[in-house]
Amino acid sequence: MENWKDGVNFAITVCDADGKILEMNGKSAATFAKSGGGELVGKSLVDCHPEPARSKLKKMLAEPFTNAYTIEKNGVKKLIYQTPWFKEGKPAGLVEISLELPAEMPHFVRKPS
Repeated sequence: MENWKDGVNFAITVCDADGKILEMNGKSAATFAKSGGGELVGKSLVDCHPEPARSKLKKMLAEPFTNAYTIEKNGVKKLIYQTPWFKEGKPAGLVEISLELPAEMPHFVRKPS
């Protein structure tokens, strides 16, 4: 299979259990271009964040849990979804997915049939 991660329009960033960035797709590298882009691979994800996000990431690495929220920056609203990934049943790091949300977005409530 080809590298599908670089063909999607959302950022994917993966770190190991110590917070070292293992992988960034093309959108992630472009999003963080001013901070080094793809050159951030091998660097600390924790060092890339100011407080209080830095402390939250450290806690997520120590006691893995999912953190999901929306932000707005320069008029662009984004969904940030950070969640642990596991290897052989043990927490191996975090995956962050960041995607732009439309200004107006339909919301559907699905009811069981």
